[in-house]
Amino acid sequence: MLDSQTIAIVKSTIPVLVETGPKLTGYFYERMFKHNPELKDIFNLSHQQSGAQREALFGAICAYASNIENLSAILPAVERIAQKHASFNIQPEQYNIVGHHLLATIDELLHPGTEVIEAWGKAYQVLANVFIQREAQIYQQTADEQGGWKGLREFRIVKKQKESDVITSFEMAPVDNKPVVDYAAGQYIAVYLQGEQLENQEIRQYSLTRSPNGKTYRIAVKREDQGKASNYLHNVIQEGDILSLAPPYGDFFIDVKPEVPVVLISAGVGLTPMLGMLNTLKAQNHQGNIYWLHAAENGAAAAFRNEVTEITDAMANVRQQVWYNHPNSDDIAGVDYHHRGLMQLDMSEHRLFSPDMQYYFCGPVAFMQYIAKQLTQRGVKTEQLHYECFGPHKIV
Repeated sequence: MLDSQTIAIVKSTIPVLVETGPKLTGYFYERMFKHNPELKDIFNLSHQQSGAQREALFGAICAYASNIENLSAILPAVERIAQKHASFNIQPEQYNIVGHHLLATIDELLHPGTEVIEAWGKAYQVLANVFIQREAQIYQQTADEQGGWKGLREFRIVKKQKESDVITSFEMAPVDNKPVVDYAAGQYIAVYLQGEQLENQEIRQYSLTRSPNGKTYRIAVKREDQGKASNYLHNVIQEGDILSLAPPYGDFFIDVKPEVPVVLISAGVGLTPMLGMLNTLKAQNHQGNIYWLHAAENGAAAAFRNEVTEITDAMANVRQQVWYNHPNSDDIAGVDYHHRGLMQLDMSEHRLFSPDMQYYFCGPVAFMQYIAKQLTQRGVKTEQLHYECFGPHKIV
């Protein structure tokens, strides 16, 4: 526990932190990568270039400082980050490196004096210990489960299939032919990529798109124009190739009673965790109504259409509604899609607003904010909303 003086000193630095903004975390990352370039094999450098990671870390630092005497307020964020850290196989010694550069950044950029640096050092160590202990639990729990493992495990690509003009799926089986650990629908696996075409190791998390079968994992990857990992997977990796995977992790997953109605809402490649949920609900013979709502640019960009349709045709309690923003000439209204333009939940022919419904959604941040606004304006409570952000987390 931190003493009252340390808490007071840390909280007193909040105004200067806010005034400095993401410049603080930008300086931190530049310093850390300069002195510890090996960490480039862990961090997503694309997020560094876009500024998203710097913004996310700055928000996390301010949130911690603001709630330093009430850590329970940030426990949901701690769990989310700890799950992500586990997929990166983060180890305790790496917290020492990060802490060293964070304190050096505060000292060199803000010159606050020894007392402030010592207070932040104590505060950082408390938070680091929270993460270290939680991540140790996650590692052990996963390893102890049937088919589980610690660290990395080799998998072979047994099927690579184009699902749309921009999305390709990869099914992977363990090289050792032993069982693989189950997962909760909505969780992800981390794929570790190394090759001559890549300057650094690239680690990416991809949602699992099927219900657990104990034998294989399937992911779906959208090709990004400047995406190092996605283009490597699309262009280089082929069936028979071997990749290293971390076990499934993540704090976003479906958890409802059999009779509860569920609405699965997605846009673009955001359908991947939703597809895992839909497949799992089918496997569980879910009794409550299930609504599949998806938005895509057009039919060429829409993935897994046949798979979703097969599920909706097989289950009387599943309803599907699809929006195409700009349908192609060969997209057939009423067959390939139901609505044109952006997703408007009021346009659905189904009753989507109910106090007992649970809403799961994923897609670009702007889309999720748009959906959350529609739901909350119709009286849906925040505890009914469950969402996943790709990349550094943002509040929807």
